[in-house]
Amino acid sequence: MLIRALQDLSRDPVAALVSLGVFVFALLIAFSVHECCHALVATYLGDRTPRSQGRLTLNPLAHLDPMGTAMMLIVGFGWAKPVQVNPKAMSIRPRAGVALVSIAGPLSNFALAGLLAIPYRTGAIESVFGGFSLFNSRFDSLPGFVVGTIIFVNLLLAAFNLLPIAPLDGFKVALGLLPRDLASGFARLEPFGPAVLLMMIAIDWVVPGANIIGRLIRPLVNLMSTVILGGSLW
Repeated sequence: MLIRALQDLSRDPVAALVSLGVFVFALLIAFSVHECCHALVATYLGDRTPRSQGRLTLNPLAHLDPMGTAMMLIVGFGWAKPVQVNPKAMSIRPRAGVALVSIAGPLSNFALAGLLAIPYRTGAIESVFGGFSLFNSRFDSLPGFVVGTIIFVNLLLAAFNLLPIAPLDGFKVALGLLPRDLASGFARLEPFGPAVLLMMIAIDWVVPGANIIGRLIRPLVNLMSTVILGGSLW
C-alpha cells in the first residue's frame, strides 16, 4: 500500500494520502483488537503475564512491532508484537491454553469485520471496498471506503495469522490440535518458521507475479468475506 500510494502521489495526491491514511488507521485498529484479545483470553485463563506487561489494552502503541508494521505497509502482510504468555499459569492444559489464546486473535479480527459488515448488508452505507486500491476521491463515499478498508485489513490479518508457520498464530493452533506425537515433531519446525516466512515475503517482493502468500491466504479471505458479506472481496 505504501509503494502504491507513493507511486500515485504525483498523479492524485489527495487520493494517495487519504488511501494511505485510511489503511494505517485500519491497521492500527486490526492490530490492537487482535493483540488485546490474545491478552484477554490469556487473562481469562488465569495468566497474569499479559496484564503485567501492559498488553490488556486497545492502545496500539502497546502492540506495534516495527518490522511487522513496516511489512504490512509495504507488502500488505505483517504482524504485531506477540503477547507473551505463561502456559503453566493457565487453568487448562498448557497446549490447549496456548491454542485458545492464539486463535483468539484471528477470531477477533473476523468478528470485528463481521460487525462492520452489517451496515453494508443493510444498505446503511455505500459499499466501497478499498483493499489495496486507492480512494476514488469522492468524499461522499469516504465512510464506505473507511469501513470497507477496516473490514479488508481485518480479514487479511486473520487469514495471514492462520498460516501454520511460526511465529504466526496458526502454528500454535496447530500444535494444540495435533495429537501429542505429531505435535512434538511439528514443534521442531518452530525455529525455522521466521526464516521461511521472511523468505516467502522476499520472493513475493523480488519475483514478479510470485505472490506466494497471497495465493495461500486469498481463498481464506474470500471465504470469510463470503460468510459476512455474501461474496468475494479480493
